[in-house]
Amino acid sequence: MPIIYIALGLAALVFIGAPLFTVIGAISLFGFSNEGIDTAAVIIELYRLASQPVLLAIPLFTVAGYFLAESKAPLRIVALAQTLIGWMPGGLAIVVLLSCAVFTAFTGGSGVTIVALGGLVFPILISEKYSEKFALGLVTTSGSLGLLFPPSLPIILYGTFAEVSVDSLFKAGVVPGTILLLCVALYSIQQGSKSHVPRHPFEAKKAWAAIKAIAWEIPLPFFIIFGIYGGLFTATEAAAVTAFYVFVVEVFIYKDLKLMTDVPRVMKESMVLVGAILMILGCAMGLTSYLIDQQVPQKLFEYISQVVSSKIFFLMILNVFLFIIGMMMEIFSAIVVVPLIVPVAKQYGIDPIHLGIIFLANLEIAYLLPPVGLNLFMASFRFKRSIGQVASATLPFIFVLFIALILITYVPELSLWFVK
Repeated sequence: MPIIYIALGLAALVFIGAPLFTVIGAISLFGFSNEGIDTAAVIIELYRLASQPVLLAIPLFTVAGYFLAESKAPLRIVALAQTLIGWMPGGLAIVVLLSCAVFTAFTGGSGVTIVALGGLVFPILISEKYSEKFALGLVTTSGSLGLLFPPSLPIILYGTFAEVSVDSLFKAGVVPGTILLLCVALYSIQQGSKSHVPRHPFEAKKAWAAIKAIAWEIPLPFFIIFGIYGGLFTATEAAAVTAFYVFVVEVFIYKDLKLMTDVPRVMKESMVLVGAILMILGCAMGLTSYLIDQQVPQKLFEYISQVVSSKIFFLMILNVFLFIIGMMMEIFSAIVVVPLIVPVAKQYGIDPIHLGIIFLANLEIAYLLPPVGLNLFMASFRFKRSIGQVASATLPFIFVLFIALILITYVPELSLWFVK
């Protein structure tokens, strides 16, 4: 009974808005204490987290993403994409999709993309005769579609918790991430043709001007992708070079950010996010240690195996479970379930790298699911629309993405194509 009361109390704390890391940490401390184990075990996990080399990539990629977000890089990205593919049916919609995906990959969070880039592209879509419902759904959906591409922070976090190679995860995300983008792009083309949205003919002079304007930023994603995929450097090394390169370009070349005022402010804001991530990670690793000590993953598998005998059925249950987790938590908090599902998935013959892609793809879609998907709230706040309006606008996109999710889930070769 005391355990039930404590569980209800912790659930009540979450309901009234207590920081999730405090609840996770409290569960860890209570668990170890109840077993007569020194609670210093939690601190040991914090030390183990701090000693991991890949941890350095988190603050470095975060500050690089914030530098890009605070500069005029989003304007240059949209301008380039529009000049290159604005001639296609639904061209502007694809511009928005690709721009948001690139931006999300660097910032690591859909909320930043919807607030920063969404406010820029939403009025443009309306002015180009796209329906408000389609524009709202597209921007809300695009906010989380870059999480499978490097240098995505959620991929780094999954690799840390699942104890798999982050570099391999970066490689594994390319094909599934591209499939998600293609599905939404095809739907956008269909809607653009259906609505007779005007196209912009390709003009070489405008394209060349847009390329020159963004010339210093164009190499960045290619440098990261080919560097990691080619084995030239690790994710941590890529993060260090990326942060330095973006700092030099935005401060000294484009001069979008002022060295003495903007740079300290942006660094402070980015490190607040990093601090929050590390607090969640530290407490989550303490909880993971307790769960492993109590053999919870093994017991969970024993229970599930009595009900679920096939791999296909397990994957169906896993998708539903991750949808629920993604609706209730933002992605950095949802990472706490990874140590539970990885050992169970292995028993069903699911590769941990493939599982990581399934995990992130599910959460991308879960952000759009009513009633509590994170993207719904961010778009509602940014565009001053009701949750109901935003949820209605995203429903067609959810259906399209769900088709892609089925392919990603049941065809593991799509994720393991570049890894093997």
